[in-house]
Amino acid sequence: MDNIFSKTVGEKSAIGQYLADIILGANDGIITTFVVVAGAIGASLSPTVILIIGFANVLGDATSMGFGNYLGQKSQADYYRGQRKREEREVEETPQDESKDVKNIFESWGFKDKDADRAVQIVTSDKKVWVDFMMREELGIVETPASQATKSGLVTFGAFVIAGVVPLVPFLVPSWSETAPLISTILAAIELFVIGSLRSLMTSVSWIKSGVEMLLVGALAGSLAYLVGLILERVVESLV
Repeated sequence: MDNIFSKTVGEKSAIGQYLADIILGANDGIITTFVVVAGAIGASLSPTVILIIGFANVLGDATSMGFGNYLGQKSQADYYRGQRKREEREVEETPQDESKDVKNIFESWGFKDKDADRAVQIVTSDKKVWVDFMMREELGIVETPASQATKSGLVTFGAFVIAGVVPLVPFLVPSWSETAPLISTILAAIELFVIGSLRSLMTSVSWIKSGVEMLLVGALAGSLAYLVGLILERVVESLV
């Protein structure tokens, strides 16, 4: 039963981790690409230029995001290993002090006298369990497998690319040349709302509120980028 429960908890944690990576990558992918597209539209750049800048942004930022997430989680895994070695050494060298720490934790949970002593005896009877307990309850550190860092980096990269490419698709269709900016904006708005609503899976905020919040953030960022492009275009034209 314990193995089944542990497996179930582990699977849920993995799903939650990948969901966070997907939202992280997709969120940045859509906003950064839409900002680039909006600025380029404001500057009246040609579809070809928009595609070049857009795809360069998607691939460059996706790589940066993916590696950033990978390195961040790898650092967490390295930190965990270092702290675990220290705890293992302390359990070996100063078992009495570590036992007192375990007892203090149980007493803070409301365990009294014999119950606390029995709980300490159970935990300290297995050194692996003992160290696991100290890592989680004393230090508040949860293990991040090294393999998870690579997977998270790839998931973030993939989510960024998929979400970031969508606003560029209309500029790839010759027959949409005149309406491409409008279609791109509509697709970006839909994406922003959907990605924002997914955040509700990890928070207590309603999916509608989360979606609207993300949509407003994207709209504000896109509007500012459009105005900057528009102003810069006019400034450049006045100087030529």
